[in-house]
Amino acid sequence: MSTDSLALLRKNAGQDIAALAEEHLKHDLQDTDRDALKSAASKISTHVTIGSLVGLGLGTFLAFRLRRTRMQMFNTLRAKEKPTHVKFADGREEALPDMTPYMRPSTLGDVAAYTFFGFGGLFFGGETGVLTGSASAGRTITRDPESRERIETAFRRFRADVLRKEADSLDTRSGVKEVLGL
Repeated sequence: MSTDSLALLRKNAGQDIAALAEEHLKHDLQDTDRDALKSAASKISTHVTIGSLVGLGLGTFLAFRLRRTRMQMFNTLRAKEKPTHVKFADGREEALPDMTPYMRPSTLGDVAAYTFFGFGGLFFGGETGVLTGSASAGRTITRDPESRERIETAFRRFRADVLRKEADSLDTRSGVKEVLGL
């Protein structure tokens, strides 16, 4: 499993692309544009962090509820009178085994429930944070139409530079392993 699977652990792009982006930030944008972009980035980060924590808490809470429900069901089944024999139509009687020990909630089951519900909540909360943070960041960037136009132009130029750099690196590589990055 890659660390990119969880929104909270995703890293930025490579150092060379980050340097290229920094150059575009310096030359193509004004100070207010840079402040708007930094504010938008911090909003996304905040939303992802809060979403991940809420998701982790929700997953843990659901695992706790599941464990408690399983224990209540087990105690109810254990207290009930259970049939011990089955009588067939021909008069024959067969004993039924006691399944109670096999239905008892185990520590391994509890660990699995807390683990899977915790990771599921972390994933769900983090991805929800990415969505809400992106929407909030988008509103921050598009608030001023002139600033939005400058940011879009700088982003288009940045993407073109990244694609040029990628094309140049593909042209210089010779083997299949190098092209695929293996």
